[in-house]
Amino acid sequence: MIQDKLLQVQVELKAPKNQYNSFGKYKYRSCEDILEAVKPLLNKVGASIMVTDTIEEVAGIPFVNARAVFFDNEGKIEVTAQAGIDPNRKGMDIAQSFGSSSSYARKYALNGLLLIDDTKDADGTNTHDKKKPNVWLNEGTAEFDRAKAKIQAGELTIAQLREKVLFSKKVEELLNN
Repeated sequence: MIQDKLLQVQVELKAPKNQYNSFGKYKYRSCEDILEAVKPLLNKVGASIMVTDTIEEVAGIPFVNARAVFFDNEGKIEVTAQAGIDPNRKGMDIAQSFGSSSSYARKYALNGLLLIDDTKDADGTNTHDKKKPNVWLNEGTAEFDRAKAKIQAGELTIAQLREKVLFSKKVEELLNN
């Protein structure tokens, strides 16, 4: 069963933080690190992952919508994640800005699919050169379920969550119910 295969990969996956950001002085894992770590497990269970993205726009704001799809001969399980694109980001040309957002969205789509928890990562909590979150929280994702559980347990408020991720009014209503 495809869910059993995905569960086995989620349980066995070890994706260490092999990258280092000398500016922020923290370790992190990249999309490439996750993919390299998951390949042997996919081979073991007879499944694959495909990661793609599209550029979309809402209210004049461009963003990357990334898809991570786990599939085998029985079917597929899909997760999406989004990252805003700032075409005027200081120190980057337009291609770098789009590429950076693509990598970020793909990493978080993989995090959701493979249950990688990056909540304590410095790349999710540092504030250098960015003031607003640019990752969307969507219903039906592992991140949504974790956030809702923390809100229900009184460990997190909507205001605190809003500092970390973007979400629609509909998602806010679902989080509060």
